[in-house]
Amino acid sequence: MTAVLTVRRRIAASADRLFDAWLDPRALAVWMRRDGSAESAATVDPRVGGAFTITMNDPQGAFVHGGTYTVIDRPHRLEFTWRSDATHQTDSVVRVSFEPDGDATVVEVRHERLPDALAVELHTGGWTEILSGFARRYDEEAA
Repeated sequence: MTAVLTVRRRIAASADRLFDAWLDPRALAVWMRRDGSAESAATVDPRVGGAFTITMNDPQGAFVHGGTYTVIDRPHRLEFTWRSDATHQTDSVVRVSFEPDGDATVVEVRHERLPDALAVELHTGGWTEILSGFARRYDEEAA
């Protein structure tokens, strides 16, 4: 099985600002987490071929995610591999696009090559919650 999921949000911030938040480890640690979770820990080597790790500190425990950047096209597109226990430690692929829409940006996360239905379910819930939190954070800054 190589399933795909897509989650998108319209966020009241520039594409530049939102794109940069994906590659800044301090910003990433703050917004890349599930609702009710403590701040994450993040390391980022923001170059094609560079690696990242994100440790999400959920009430159920710490969950480590990692990958390698394959495309960095500021502020339009970011692509990277994604590996975690939920992908059975195999590489999946995440493609993030940033499309200007008036005074906002539509951010779309497309996650491909997930290994099974459980991985799709877990990542659909995770990306939906995380992208909603990302939108709330940057919408509030604009208000």
